[in-house]
Amino acid sequence: MMQNRIYLDYSATTPLDPRVLEEMEPYLQSCFGNPSSQHVIGREAKMALDTARDRIAECLNTEYGELCFTSGGSEADNQAIIGVMLAAPKDRNHFIVSAIEHHAVLHTALWLRELGFELTILPVDEDGRVNPDDLRNALTPRTALVSIMHANNEIGVVQDIAQLAKIAHENGSLFHTDSVQSFVHLPIHLGGQSAKSGIGCDLASFSSHKIYGPKGSGVLYIREGVKLHALIHGGSQERERRAGTENVAGIVGFGKACELLYAERESESLRLAELRDRFIQHLFEEVPDIKLHGHRTYRLQNNVHISVKGVNGATLLMLLDRYGIAASSGSACSSGSIEPSHVLIALGLSKEEASSGIRFSLGKETTWRQLEIVTETLKEHVTRLRI
Repeated sequence: MMQNRIYLDYSATTPLDPRVLEEMEPYLQSCFGNPSSQHVIGREAKMALDTARDRIAECLNTEYGELCFTSGGSEADNQAIIGVMLAAPKDRNHFIVSAIEHHAVLHTALWLRELGFELTILPVDEDGRVNPDDLRNALTPRTALVSIMHANNEIGVVQDIAQLAKIAHENGSLFHTDSVQSFVHLPIHLGGQSAKSGIGCDLASFSSHKIYGPKGSGVLYIREGVKLHALIHGGSQERERRAGTENVAGIVGFGKACELLYAERESESLRLAELRDRFIQHLFEEVPDIKLHGHRTYRLQNNVHISVKGVNGATLLMLLDRYGIAASSGSACSSGSIEPSHVLIALGLSKEEASSGIRFSLGKETTWRQLEIVTETLKEHVTRLRI
């Protein structure tokens, strides 16, 4: 299916690496045991889980026991935010998120507000960055948790998580970050059992299918000593933090994907950053009246988010798809929405401008020739679409 197409939607999902699939295959067939069973077949599955957890912990520079497997990034976000707020003391019923969070965080935050928790949504500047002073001013003695994503899924802007986490900790608040998008491009040092080293967060969410692993597998980092309520009850799996028989094949695949990422991330990120910058320059030279969204420097190596003046983003996506080019208007989780991007609205764009955004996200199979074809296609058709 990919042979004659140009895929530029790696931020939505990545293709499964063949080396990951090879590692998973035994656990889809012959090694089918339940890791909670005590017999040999069950113990084989448990050993596979332990190996995968070790691989992920090494990649994240953290401790084995601080990782809780989930079904993906959205569940990890929910578990972090709901779990902490339900476990917090009654006099700590306030929490803070940013205006450009993934809906897995924003919708969860709004739901908690309906239950009676106090919520503050921090603004961002025109580049999508959180002002540390805004966070400092929003904190109160009642603030239990701050949740700010490491890198945005639409515009690719990267936050200074270490600084923001430090501010939260000075107030005695916990700090969670959604690292689903950043993990594949940025080395993340969680600091083991101490929030004083690494990026300083207390909880962090990750997803397998963003790093060339299988869908349906994620992990939540929970710093030792952090208390949170489980969302799923019915068993003692994951140190009683998440009940249910583990997705062994998916977790094995996640572990293998992390091992490969650890070995290859630096060189691939450099390659993608060079392609990204060259692509942005080429677009501005060849396509009139476009605008780049997100910080020019503090952005993911694979992210190019533009708007084309006078052209609706959905219309442009359909045109590109007709010519075999797969891109996105932003988050795949909200692709069916007719509302303009909440991220672009938060940057100060009008609803019309926010409806014209389109995201190109690069990956392992992206070549410069592919990006030239995309630019040529846009150049040829944008003028006609504006009429």
